[in-house]
Amino acid sequence: MGILFGRPFALVPEVVWRTALKHLPVPPMVTGKMSRVDVPGKVMGRIITVPLTPSQLLTMPRTKVQARISAAIDMARDLGASVVGLGALTAPASVGGKAFAKREDIGVTNGNAFTAAMTLQAMEKLTASLGRDPLIAIVGATGSVGSCLTRLYARKHAGRLLLVARNEKRLLALAADVRRDGVEASVSTDMADVSRADLVVLLTSSPDALLRSEHLKRGAIVLDDTVPRNTDEKLLVERPDVLIVDGGLVEIPGFDLRGSIALAPKLAYACLAETMLLALSGHQGHFCMGEAQVDQAEHILELSIKHQHLGFQLAPFRSFGKLILDAPTRTVAAPVEELVSCAA
Repeated sequence: MGILFGRPFALVPEVVWRTALKHLPVPPMVTGKMSRVDVPGKVMGRIITVPLTPSQLLTMPRTKVQARISAAIDMARDLGASVVGLGALTAPASVGGKAFAKREDIGVTNGNAFTAAMTLQAMEKLTASLGRDPLIAIVGATGSVGSCLTRLYARKHAGRLLLVARNEKRLLALAADVRRDGVEASVSTDMADVSRADLVVLLTSSPDALLRSEHLKRGAIVLDDTVPRNTDEKLLVERPDVLIVDGGLVEIPGFDLRGSIALAPKLAYACLAETMLLALSGHQGHFCMGEAQVDQAEHILELSIKHQHLGFQLAPFRSFGKLILDAPTRTVAAPVEELVSCAA
C-alpha cells in the first residue's frame, strides 16, 4: 500500500488556513473516506493531509514542521502502508525526506526522481516547437529535482542551458559536471537573465510567484513544476505571446484517484506516481531522499514502463488547469479543475 500526502485542501485560500492553524496543534488527517488511490477492486493508498499552509511549511521552526510530518508518517504506518510519498512542500520542509532517514518502520520517498524524469520528457516535447538550439533556463537548478533534471538532460542532449539558483558555488559545480557531457551551460543568480531563454523550467520551493512579465522573452514557453506556483495567472493577460504549461503531471487511467487535491480525472502528480510505482513493485525501505539521483530516475522510469498498462505516462499539457489542445499554437480548451503542481 502506498500512502501519499501533501498540501491541505488545495482550493481553500491560504489566508484562511494561516489564521486558523497559527497556534493550533492540528493532527494529520485522512481527508475523508473518498481520499484514496484505488486500482480495480482494491484500495492501494490513502491521502493524508498535513494541515499547514505552504508558507508555514517553509517558515515555521523546522523541528515543529518535521514533527507534524512525522506524525503523518506514523499514521501511514498504522494504516498499513509500506511506503510514504512526501507531497508538495513536505519534501523541502524535511530536507528532501532526509529528516526521516533513520526510520526503519516504513519507506519514505520525496517523489523527485520521477518528477525529474517526467519533466525531461515535457522539455523534449516543448522544445520541438522552438526551432534549432533553443536556450533552456532551469530555475532552481541546484535543488533536488533541478540537479537531477540537469544531469538527465546532459546525458541525452548537447544543447544550451542557463542554470539559475541562489547559491553560485553550487551552480558552478553543477555546470562543470554537465559541461563534461558536452552541454553548453551558463549560470546566474539573477532572475532577470531568464529573459534570454526560449524555454523556462521552474523548479523552486518558493511560496511566491517569482516569474514576472519582464523575465520572459517574446514567444517563450514556461514549464511550471512548482507548488505553490511560481507563475501568476495574470501573466496570461500581460503576455499573451507566452505559453505557460503546468508541469509534473502524468496519466493514470488504471487508477481512481480521489480526494481533495484538485486534479482532473485520471491524472496524478509525478511525485505521487513515484510512490504508487514503488508500492506496486513491492519496494522495501527508503528510495529518493535529499537530491534525486540519475540512477533513481532511470529506475523509476523502468518501473513506469513495467506498469504502463495502468498509465504512468506524461499527461497532455495543461495551462492553469485548462487543457492545451495544441501546445505550439497555444490553443486551450474549456476550464477544468485547478491543478496544484508538485515539486521540490
